[in-house]
Amino acid sequence: MAYRHARGYRRLDDCMLIGCADIVRENAERFADEFDIDHVYEDYEEMVRQTQPDIVSVCVPPKVHAEIVTGCAESGAVNAIHCEKPMATTWADCKRMVEVCEERDVKLTIDHQRRFGTPYRKAKKLLDGGAIGELRRFEWSEDNIFDAGTHLFDLCGYYNDQTPPEWVLAGIDYREENVWFGAHNENQAFAQWKYENDVYGCASTGPGSPFVGCYLRIIGDDGVIELGAENGPPLRIKRDGSDWKTVDTDNETIYGRKTGIANAAIEKIAERLPTPVEDTLRHPSNYEKAIADVVRAVREDDESMISGENVLQSTELVFASWESARRRGRVDLPLDIDDNPLESMVEDGKLGVSSEST
Repeated sequence: MAYRHARGYRRLDDCMLIGCADIVRENAERFADEFDIDHVYEDYEEMVRQTQPDIVSVCVPPKVHAEIVTGCAESGAVNAIHCEKPMATTWADCKRMVEVCEERDVKLTIDHQRRFGTPYRKAKKLLDGGAIGELRRFEWSEDNIFDAGTHLFDLCGYYNDQTPPEWVLAGIDYREENVWFGAHNENQAFAQWKYENDVYGCASTGPGSPFVGCYLRIIGDDGVIELGAENGPPLRIKRDGSDWKTVDTDNETIYGRKTGIANAAIEKIAERLPTPVEDTLRHPSNYEKAIADVVRAVREDDESMISGENVLQSTELVFASWESARRRGRVDLPLDIDDNPLESMVEDGKLGVSSEST
């Protein structure tokens, strides 16, 4: 992910990469060689202290996100922090990241880059334009609700104008160890939730994903918008009484730019050019679009749509889903826990996988 972030900064005329840090120095040096970075460190605190960067990108496993984000914010040396998703592995750490950055007047953003993708932007424009009437419900599917599903909870917040969620009811299965980047994820889940404006949501993960049949479905009282339909286009719309209509997404899928013959030719040409020119010639990825918005927010002293506060709202739905499984009942929000319910249940031997097997 650090390489994707770096390409995003490098394609901007008003940005310069000045330092990198990795506890494995060989990794940092290889990264520095790739991006012509002069200052290489094994300690992020020393990097921040010595280079005084405007923006720091945090591209480490989620378990250490909170430590590094809060450390950078408390240094007094940075103006903004762009952190990879998921936010952190406990609800307390997620809240602490936002609180510390707010106290220190540091802009915190979380890399929910899909908000910047063309299919998602066009779906938002259709929804806001009344193409399917009043918003009623979301349905989505993914591998899990934490590492992968955090994008979907976030997109629901985007489409529902960040309306706070009211309650969550969920069940999960964890019969086999499922650790992504050092963090537990359920094998399968089904979650329901409700927002304060009476919009509902449901999600199905793992083996239950075909229950939904698409990546994300947005349902209104006069039609449906689907993103990533099975065997279908990236974006389509169906109004009541009509057939599905494909919406042009400028050659982008739900994951990013589609590589066709023309695009492949451009990529080949770009590879032969100096790297800054190559970055400019390429169509920007969603990661690069997100980086550009982070830089814009710093320049204009504005808030990015992937602000820590916005992402905290969607992340609450992740931990509330696992907490609902732990309580075996509905969880009303705001969430009143500090830990990671899934991790705690695994460690306590309350799920199919015992702590000895992990």
